[in-house]
Amino acid sequence: MFENLSEIRAVQKTEIFDVAVSGGGMVGMTLGLALAKAGLDVAVIDAQGPDLTTAPAFDGRVSALAYSSCRLFEQLGIWHRLAPNAQPINDILVSDGRVRQGAAPFFLHFDHREIGDAPLGHLVENRHIRSALFAEAAGEARLTFVAPGRVLGAAPDAQRTTLTVDKDRVMAAALCVAAEGRMSTLRDQAGLKTIGWRYAQTGIVATVAHERPHDGIAQEYFLPSGPFAMLPMTGNRSSLVWTERASAAPAFLTLDDASFDHEVARRFGGFLGATKVVGPRWSYPLGLHLARSYIAPRLALVGDTAHSIHPIAGQGLNLGLRDVAALAEVVIDAARLGLDIGAADVLERYQRWRRFDTVALAGATDMLNRLFSNDLGPLRFARDLGLALVGRLGPARRVFMRHAGGDVGTLPRLLRGEAL
Repeated sequence: MFENLSEIRAVQKTEIFDVAVSGGGMVGMTLGLALAKAGLDVAVIDAQGPDLTTAPAFDGRVSALAYSSCRLFEQLGIWHRLAPNAQPINDILVSDGRVRQGAAPFFLHFDHREIGDAPLGHLVENRHIRSALFAEAAGEARLTFVAPGRVLGAAPDAQRTTLTVDKDRVMAAALCVAAEGRMSTLRDQAGLKTIGWRYAQTGIVATVAHERPHDGIAQEYFLPSGPFAMLPMTGNRSSLVWTERASAAPAFLTLDDASFDHEVARRFGGFLGATKVVGPRWSYPLGLHLARSYIAPRLALVGDTAHSIHPIAGQGLNLGLRDVAALAEVVIDAARLGLDIGAADVLERYQRWRRFDTVALAGATDMLNRLFSNDLGPLRFARDLGLALVGRLGPARRVFMRHAGGDVGTLPRLLRGEAL
């Protein structure tokens, strides 16, 4: 991408890449691999080492990979590493209720057989996704992984961006990508503002062992404090994702094991027989934020750096992977035409492609959370009526399932299962 690279290296002692990605998490590393496999020289820099981020005690979270996201991983040659730890999601049950009174008589059932033979998606522990990505990166000659390493700043000019890494290392790339999460240094340094808010809710995450098999059924149970989800994992295990009022969550987190198990059983009932939380519990504050712009000179934002939404629909990682697929496609298309991959018009195409989808999903999750996280009589009647109507209308159910699978709109090639 540069002329006189040897001269640049000699004068500035700068490591030269086509693309530099700050943030080597699930979104950043997937982007790095997609670009490297398509022929670009890529550096991925992450502040935390792989030994930490793949440890069982690191964060405890799982991700529901939509079937379009699974296509992306298949196309990149990574799915075979994920498959042994991936639990198919065959059905989703959605119900409304109260802790002491159980579920309302109306519920919504999404059955994968309505739209094909394949599952609606797969549930994978985040640590297994990271491990698969790191293993794939180790064998990719065009990808340089620096971890732990911290990008302290980026200075764009007419041809490239120069990055300072750990005070004593300099890299340059035609394009820099910020995949640093919600608290992004590069986004803030570029002056890209965000809008958003914190919910008065905390997410409690744990793994639950249960007596009966889950049969690949994910359950989302709406309570006045927020959604209470049991998501199927491999074996007789499920991932508990419990949204609770922020004021009440600390009390639940400090309960002894028997009392915590009792609270889980009170909410979930006997669908899976006796349940027991295994391993530690984690908690996370919940909020929504959107970057006002996803691009700046020679900089693009992806994943949580660009947007963070409520976990009510389990779409956070899928939204980031859609960023990956779109950005990789516009960058590779530009490179094949001999164009500047960091040029403003290339990045603007990426932003146009992603902005509507992101804002629409953020608005939908925010509305659903506000609609269901309360105990107001008229709203409860309206939402139960809505669940009943959607449950009876086959076309409506299938539209919701395809949206959840990320299979609507103008899809990038990777999400269609096609090569870049």
